[in-house]
Amino acid sequence: MKKWAAILVILPCLLQAQSKRKIRIETEKENAVIVNNLKKHVQYLADDKLEGRRTGSKGELLAMEYIIEQYKQIGLQPKGSNGFVQEFEINEGKQINPSTLLTIDGKKLQLQDDYFPLAFSALKSVKGKPALALSEANQPWFKDVAEWLEENKSNPHFDIEEAIKKEASNAIAKKATALFLMNSSTAVDNVQFNKNDKTSSIAIPVIYLTKQGVKKYLNDATASYSIELAVSISEQIRKARNIVGYINNNAANTVILGAHYDHLGYGEDKNAMDTGHLVHNGADDNASGTAALIELTRLLQKKSPAANNYLIINFSGEELGLFGSKYWLDNPTTSITPNYMINMDMVGRYDTARKLTIGGYGTSPVWGSIIPAVAGNLAYKIDSAGSGPSDHASFYRKDIPVLFLFTGSHSDYHKATDDWDKIQYDGEKDIIRMVYSIIEKTNDKGKIAFTKTAEQQMGRSTRFTVSLGVIPDYGFSGTGMRIDGVSPGKLAEKKGLQAGDILLQLGEYKFVDVNSYMQSLSKFKKGDKTILIIKRGTEEKKIELEF
Repeated sequence: MKKWAAILVILPCLLQAQSKRKIRIETEKENAVIVNNLKKHVQYLADDKLEGRRTGSKGELLAMEYIIEQYKQIGLQPKGSNGFVQEFEINEGKQINPSTLLTIDGKKLQLQDDYFPLAFSALKSVKGKPALALSEANQPWFKDVAEWLEENKSNPHFDIEEAIKKEASNAIAKKATALFLMNSSTAVDNVQFNKNDKTSSIAIPVIYLTKQGVKKYLNDATASYSIELAVSISEQIRKARNIVGYINNNAANTVILGAHYDHLGYGEDKNAMDTGHLVHNGADDNASGTAALIELTRLLQKKSPAANNYLIINFSGEELGLFGSKYWLDNPTTSITPNYMINMDMVGRYDTARKLTIGGYGTSPVWGSIIPAVAGNLAYKIDSAGSGPSDHASFYRKDIPVLFLFTGSHSDYHKATDDWDKIQYDGEKDIIRMVYSIIEKTNDKGKIAFTKTAEQQMGRSTRFTVSLGVIPDYGFSGTGMRIDGVSPGKLAEKKGLQAGDILLQLGEYKFVDVNSYMQSLSKFKKGDKTILIIKRGTEEKKIELEF
């Protein structure tokens, strides 16, 4: 009898041990599958034949087709505007084409360094031998804007673009073939190429010669010069595509899971950290996040916590300024009640020495109790901010709690050396497991609360000693710099700036886009006082600032 009693005690323990062993073996097998799949995905997405997956390129289209095929195999429900696809345009405005050319006495000038055409310039070729000091018919004219600046230094309404167009009209009437502008004074003239200029071209080319260009090629005011000019400007519009899928549990709320799949191509958009016509494969940035999203989707399609639905979005246009995530939010392909958003961007370089950064930690009080419970053996550090340079920031702007997973920058960031063989696939698998655990832990919490956090600022680099504390809207296609948000407690908030305000001028420096705003900001230092001109709705406002 004692023998049978002992067996009855031991048997459940043996069964429990066998069950745990079976679960462990199944988990190990599943982990091996995840690691092998991650490697397969990243090797394909970061292959040279995809040519760096530049937004709107053939290589990005190949990546899109691969991702969609994975989702079809998984059995994911398509939720784009056309199957899995949501197509959108990125209008980058006017661009000066490489075929633009200027030679003076047979010497070729460097575009941007020595000269540039204005956005409303005629697209023509011109030859001539004008005298610098004369304005003759059938020859190019030269105009020094220094006299305008001196005459109007006390005129706050002076508009140099209007003055240039008036001068060009006069030149056209007197049969000039081109108008060259220069500035011999130290006064700021604010002549720049405005890519967002929507006006029509005028009848003759209008060219601005920089101080460097004048000094190198037009140093004799009494001479005549042999000039050959060709101006080519075009509007750059790309077709980009988000990929959208859905797991429908008929729940009230939906968790959004995202990663961008675009990268830098050959560096054509001037966002690479190296030089040369090189393929930027972007294995970590962001083939790693894309692969992780595919494998996370596989796990969720197999068994997803039922209290939420799951919207899966692979974004395009992130490298150009979060275009894809902003577009989806403005043009959602399905009606949902968002619960929270998790973004995986560069999750391929985890090891114990390079901790996982978990951003957005402060965007909901829930994260503080969940993250430590699910992190396991992962070494991590937290960043409370909901903003930042990736797609989660677009959702944070809509008051949606976010998490941003990132294994840190490295020497291959935005370089051609970011290749598949440097990815830590086992560490990436552990991150996927952690995200799945986060989803499980929120399953019984309903719609989680949202909390505002401090904003990451633009302008924090060695070029800048001051900052307004504003977040730019990179997708804005008008003149000026529209802001997406302001940092709590920073100068912009103190001065009453709001999301949607368009910044136009800082002191004497006018700007037409984000880049020219940044250039203007670099002219100031702490303690400087100036005037900021903004546009709010149809009204222009002047705001006194002290940095």
